[in-house]
Parts: sequence; structure tokens; C-alpha cells
Amino acid sequence: MHALDILGDPVRRRILELVRDGEAPAGSVASVIAEEFGISQPAVSQHLRVLRENGFVTVRPEGTRRLYALDPSGLREAGEWLSPFERFWRGPFAALGTELARGERERRLASADAAAGAAPTGADDRERAAAPVIPIRRGHPHEMLETHDPNPPSARPPTPKE
Repeated sequence: MHALDILGDPVRRRILELVRDGEAPAGSVASVIAEEFGISQPAVSQHLRVLRENGFVTVRPEGTRRLYALDPSGLREAGEWLSPFERFWRGPFAALGTELARGERERRLASADAAAGAAPTGADDRERAAAPVIPIRRGHPHEMLETHDPNPPSARPPTPKE
């Protein structure tokens, strides 16, 4: 079975989440999965077996209990398969990170201005915020979108101060 076939099942993904940070007894894994997905303990055992046989989890007996832990080799196989496709999302995720940081910075500055009793933003800022931003695609359709402001602040006529 291919690594992505294994990860395609939501029950198996949830089991991996449960054992991600360390060992977990089969009984507690089965209890959580049964509660969240409404499946029986034998069905959970089958999922654990599939994960174990395909290198996603390890099992260690401790007395009468079986302790399951994440085995990174299965995830490594999935990562190796996905790595040639990373170029399709690496740029857009980096751009998203930049935009999120920019928004956070703007919120922080606005909050600091409000706390300092600064005057509200001027007409120039309101016009800039209202200017349309047109996305432009360059290169492959899955590559990062660039944006172009048709009215950059330097191209706008000066606005008289109120």
C-alpha cells in the first residue's frame, strides 16, 4: 500500500496525531478513536495494524499493554513522494506568510497609534487602501501570484490636507 493511501484515511491520520508526541497505549488510542469516529475497538486495531505494517507506527509490549509510537520512516516515504511537487506551494505559502506578517504589523501600528491618541489616518491612506490590487500571473499557473497596484502612491496626485 502506498504511503499516501495510508494517510488518505482520516482515522489513520488521527491515530498518527495521537502518537505523534510519544507512546500511547492501544486502549487509550482505541477509546479516543471510538468516541470521535464511532468505530469498534477491533476496527481501531485493524487501523493500527495497517499503520504498523506500513512503517508509520512502532509497537512495544509492556506487560499486558501495547504501546504505539510514531515511526518517521512512513512519513519520510510520503515526504519523498511529495517533494517534487513542493515548488507548487512553497512560493504561495511564503507569500501568505509575508502578507500575514504585514497585516500583523499594520494592526500593531494601528493599535500603538490608537493608544498614543494619534489622529485617524488621512485621506491619502484611505485612498491607498481603496485602490484596487490586480493579480498578475507570471510563468506556470501554479507559481506565486504577484500583485500590481495600478495607482501606486507616487503616481497619485497630491491630496490637499484637511
